Amino acid sequence: MANSSGPHATTPLISAQPQQEALREEMMENPLQQNYLLGIIISICGNVLISISLNIQKYAHVRQAQRGSKPYYTSVMWWCGVLLMGVGELGNFAAYGFAPASLIAPLGCVSVIASAIISVVFLKEMIRASDVVGGSLAISGTYLLVTFAPHTSTHITAHLVQYYAISWHFLLYLFVEVVLFCILLYLYKRRNVKHIVIVMLLVALLASLTVISVKAVSGMITESIKGQLQLIYPIFYVMLVVMVASCAFQIKFLNQAMKMFDATEVVPINFVFFTASAIVAGIIFYQEFEGLALLNIFMFLFGCLLSFIGVFLIARNKPKIKQDRNFIAMDRIPGRSRTDKVQPEAKTQTYGSLAAKFMCNRAGQTDDS
Repeated sequence: MANSSGPHATTPLISAQPQQEALREEMMENPLQQNYLLGIIISICGNVLISISLNIQKYAHVRQAQRGSKPYYTSVMWWCGVLLMGVGELGNFAAYGFAPASLIAPLGCVSVIASAIISVVFLKEMIRASDVVGGSLAISGTYLLVTFAPHTSTHITAHLVQYYAISWHFLLYLFVEVVLFCILLYLYKRRNVKHIVIVMLLVALLASLTVISVKAVSGMITESIKGQLQLIYPIFYVMLVVMVASCAFQIKFLNQAMKMFDATEVVPINFVFFTASAIVAGIIFYQEFEGLALLNIFMFLFGCLLSFIGVFLIARNKPKIKQDRNFIAMDRIPGRSRTDKVQPEAKTQTYGSLAAKFMCNRAGQTDDS
């Protein structure tokens, strides 16, 4: 009886082990799922705050221009807009630490949609049929992105970033990107090829490094806050330097693009190129599409396509701002023997305003200053 009762006594213990392991795995997956949803919410809120801040700053520009008394940077409302933009950008930065980069980058279309709605409601701008169609397509694309994007988010640690950084597929991708960047830079600087695709490709190549480094820095900071200190590893500071440098040069080329081309051309092309580079960077460096079903991949890419078309319809062909002031050309003034340059050339460093151009780039609106 003792021998027969032995197996019966140990059977529940043996069968309970798989159940405990399954429960443990489920408990580990739930925080990842919560982190994924938290990253989506933070990104959407951050993009909405950015769109609100841009419209507040635009309203401050318009009001100061009507009064014609003090510069726009003396307005309290303008500084409130700047503060909101900082909070929104901080939210986008934090979102990369919770959700895949291939999802956070396409969610930037939320800023364009919200900006279009706010400009119609509060700034009394005219709504066009293309705005309605573009907004509908962008919202549908965003829904597909959120639904079919990778729903797993790995814990970004210093050891994991080091492992990804020395993988052969990333090193090959980095080599191709550097070669392509040098070729485009040679065409842009030496051959003087000032085509919008050339400039925006330079921005996109830098943006891929920005996305990789931002997610690495944000993820390691998030893990450090949770209790696993990652700031003692050199890879954190390497990624921090890459993030700052790539952002600085990215803004530089964006500013040059805004000088040479209209914002209605730069905004949609920049969104498409930036999103594509971010998705490719997430796939290659962080392997975010690994194990994803083919249907999910197809629907995710289809959602990206809908978002691209929607942003193009919203941002392109914006009505020009009419100038109420009449100017006399310098060569028409009696007694003048030659024409003097009032506006500095686009190649000089004093041409244009970086803040205004960056605002136009994010909101898809023309400069009001």
